[in-house]
Amino acid sequence: MLDCDGDTCVGVVALPASPSTPARTGVVIVVGGPQYRVGSHRQFVLLARALAAAGIPALRFDYRGMGDSDGERRNFERIDADIDCAVSALVREAGVSDVVLWGLCDGASAALMYAAGDSRIAGVVALNPWARSAQIAAVTRVRHYYLRRIVSGDFWRKALAGGVGFARGARELAQSLRGAVGERASSADDYLSRMHDGWTRFRRPLLLVLSGHDFTAREFEQWVAQDDGRRALMRRPDVDIHRSDVADHTFSDAHSRAAVTTRTIEWIRRLPAAC
Repeated sequence: MLDCDGDTCVGVVALPASPSTPARTGVVIVVGGPQYRVGSHRQFVLLARALAAAGIPALRFDYRGMGDSDGERRNFERIDADIDCAVSALVREAGVSDVVLWGLCDGASAALMYAAGDSRIAGVVALNPWARSAQIAAVTRVRHYYLRRIVSGDFWRKALAGGVGFARGARELAQSLRGAVGERASSADDYLSRMHDGWTRFRRPLLLVLSGHDFTAREFEQWVAQDDGRRALMRRPDVDIHRSDVADHTFSDAHSRAAVTTRTIEWIRRLPAAC
């Protein structure tokens, strides 16, 4: 149990069975919402157990208002205190000095917003970070959905057979094009600005994992492409990029999930100390 500003959060720590030497680095899994500490396809359970088997303590937890934890329901933009409590709990329970934040989707975005402000964070593993605004979503849909359909032989075979509704498709394409060329300002600007600032200030290693079959990953790439500063961040020597071409958003197939776990473990073993 984790105490977070008077509310109780539920967390599970996976510890190495018989470590030969005390671990320096542990992992806090930051859950994206709305889901809880098990994860899609038991992803977070399997990850935590694999990390512990490799000698790396791991904690997965429900932040306030999610899963089995108390408190007011909140989204990923308001969980800095929850992450801080989880990091403190792992340091206390596992005796580690350094912590890696591992997050998927908006859990990755939350980790990027938080990490620079905590000297205990040795690195971040960010899978398909959430970087959506209405304009980014519209551009991504035009580039990665409509353009691919237009050049697809299967699309034209269906069209000639009468299996495609051209009028409806044209309306949807026009709507997406209007959104793509519209104003970039939106209600998403606050968290996107915080994520940009957090990533800029975070001067420790980042492992960025991007799925091949995922619009969220394409939206993140579009967000990066919109800004010279973010493009420069992607080229920093402490940023490793792993592209999982066959994976979907949640790495639901066993091969993709295992590959990300293996890459995570190898990357953590090369990390320098946080302090």
